[in-house]
Amino acid sequence: MDYTLISDDLLTKTITSQGVLSWNALLHYVSALPYGRNKNRKNPDLVLLEKKGTCSSKHAFLKKMADLNNIPDVTLLLGMYKMNQTNTPGIGTVLTDHSLNFIPEAHCYLKIGTARFDGTTIKSDITKIEKDILIEKEIRPEQVATYKVAYHKTFLKDWIEENNMELDFETIWMLREKCIKNLTG
Repeated sequence: MDYTLISDDLLTKTITSQGVLSWNALLHYVSALPYGRNKNRKNPDLVLLEKKGTCSSKHAFLKKMADLNNIPDVTLLLGMYKMNQTNTPGIGTVLTDHSLNFIPEAHCYLKIGTARFDGTTIKSDITKIEKDILIEKEIRPEQVATYKVAYHKTFLKDWIEENNMELDFETIWMLREKCIKNLTG
């Protein structure tokens, strides 16, 4: 089901003035924006202003727009999944070069009704990671910055300890950052 964007707030007025008039059109518009980190990860409105975003900023922005426009059954999720070359091919050989099968990665996406939706890029396909999701939890748009990063780091530290990893947290985080850099191409 599609919904018309009807809110009187500045974000909705800005996006509708660009011809994006419905929820489904907004999902497509945001998915088509380039992948890239915004100047301030605490401000999801920058997705619209900078015309780019990450999984966190794009989905926080979409959730905010859903709330502003009274679009029902839209949930922002933080999922920890086993990031590897198969389910995230853009990361390159960073992990295999260091004898790692995967690294737990924090990924944001939406649940719309009962279906997961990944609008990180136009080619994003949530089914590629669904079988590799370790845990998922509902978060609020303002949690995609500080909370998401802290949660991810704690999760990684626990994973390293539980699995008696030879690599320490700083090394794993650095490898993770290389993977993300590869994704931004």
